[in-house]
Amino acid sequence: MSDMLRAPAEVKYAEELDWLESVDDGPKPFSWRLSPKMVRLFILGSERADGLDRRIEQKWYGDRSFVERSIVTLASDRGLLLIGDPGTGKSWLAELLAAAISRNSTLVVQGTAGTTEDHIKYSWNVSMVIAKGQSRASMIPSPIMTAMEGGVIGRFEELTRSTGDVQDALISILSEKYVSIPELDDDNIVFAKPGFSIIATANSRDRGVNDLSSALKRRFNFVRIPVVTNKKSEAEIVRFRTEELLRRHNIELEVPPTLLDVLLQSFADLRAASASATSDDERLESALSTAEQIGVLEDAILHSNFFGARALTAETLASSLVGSLARRSPEDLAILNKYWHGIIEPRSKEQSGEWTGFLEGGRQAIATLS
Repeated sequence: MSDMLRAPAEVKYAEELDWLESVDDGPKPFSWRLSPKMVRLFILGSERADGLDRRIEQKWYGDRSFVERSIVTLASDRGLLLIGDPGTGKSWLAELLAAAISRNSTLVVQGTAGTTEDHIKYSWNVSMVIAKGQSRASMIPSPIMTAMEGGVIGRFEELTRSTGDVQDALISILSEKYVSIPELDDDNIVFAKPGFSIIATANSRDRGVNDLSSALKRRFNFVRIPVVTNKKSEAEIVRFRTEELLRRHNIELEVPPTLLDVLLQSFADLRAASASATSDDERLESALSTAEQIGVLEDAILHSNFFGARALTAETLASSLVGSLARRSPEDLAILNKYWHGIIEPRSKEQSGEWTGFLEGGRQAIATLS
C-alpha cells in the first residue's frame, strides 16, 4: 500500500475485512463476501453491543438508515443511486459498499460529456481485430461488463453528467441483466451473474445538465444524502479525514480543538448567509460542503508543516479558507470581505482568542487577492 498514492478501500482496510469475513456467520446474498449486518458494521463502525473481539472504526458519518437502505437495495435486483450536494460523501459511501460486498471498488465508470456507450459495454482491441478478426479475445470489456461477469458491484460516478444515449444503454443492463454483442456470431451474450449491481452517484446541483429519464429512474432506488449540518458529526468527519492526512504524510502536528471550532463556525455562518441570499451573486460559488472544510484544513496543515513553524495558527487557517473559497473575482471576494467585516470582526472583539488571529489572517488574504 505504501507505493499507492491513494489505496482503494479494500486495500486500505484489507486486514479488517479479512477479520470480519473470518468471524461472519450471517447469511450472505449471492456472491457477497460479507453479510449485510457486517457490511453495515464495516462502514459505520462497531459498538460494544455487537460483541466483537476487536473494535471496527467508523468510516462514513451519516444517518444509519441511509447505509441500511443502500445495503438492502444492493441485495435486491435494483440499482442504487446516491444523490446529494457535492462533498456529502456519496462516492466514499459507494466505495465502502463495493469494498465490503465485493472486495473490489475499482470497477468504475466516470460520467462526463465524453462518456460513450463503449465505456459501459465494450470496445475492441483494434490491432487484434485486424490480425485475427473480432472475437471475445479481442473484445475489451467495460468495468460494468466486468462486474456483470464477476457477479460483483460496478460503480457509475456522476451519472447525470453523461448523455442520454449512455443513460439509455444503462437501462437495458439494469433491466435485462445482459449485454448483447451483435458483432459476434457465437458466444455473443454476456449475462450478469448473481451479485451484480450498480451503484451510481449524482450531483443534485447538476439538475438540468442531463436529467435522468423516468425509465432509468425506475431502475434505481434513490438514497438522498443530505449536507451534514450537525456540528458534532461534522467535527468527527473533519477530524477523521485530517488524521488520515497526517498519517499519510507522517506529519506530527496538532489541530487545536479551538481552531476546529473556528472552522466549523465559519462554514456554518457562510451557509446561513448563502441560504438567505436572494441571488447567485450574493452566494459563494463553493457548495460549502464538509469535503471543502476538510480541504481548507488540509491546506492549512500542509502550509504550516512546510512553510510555517510546524504549528497550525488561526492566521494560516483563515488564509487557507479565503484562498479555497474565493473562486470568482470580484464576487466571492466581496462576499468574504462582507463576512469578515460584518461577522468575524465583531466576534473577535467579543470573544478574542483564536478569532483575533483569524480576523487578521483573513483580512490579509482578501487584500492580497483583491
